[in-house]
Amino acid sequence: MTVITIRLTMLTDDVKKFVAIVNHYPYDIDLRSGRYVVDAKSLLGIFSIDLSKPITMTVYSDNCDDLLEEISPYIIREESEEA
Repeated sequence: MTVITIRLTMLTDDVKKFVAIVNHYPYDIDLRSGRYVVDAKSLLGIFSIDLSKPITMTVYSDNCDDLLEEISPYIIREESEEA
């Protein structure tokens, strides 16, 4: 299992692009915002959570480097990771 923090904007095209990317992968992927958890492959699910704050993404696979590389524009990097 891989857990990262991402940020999505309220822009429909941004969310559509993200959903299109994650739908290419066979992994189960959840997004958590507060106490709500939605399927990352669901456009309606994503729009039902608070997108104004960072979102926790859980990928139910340990070998998902290809996915993480493709969604890298959405990943929030910690300052210590950038150094």
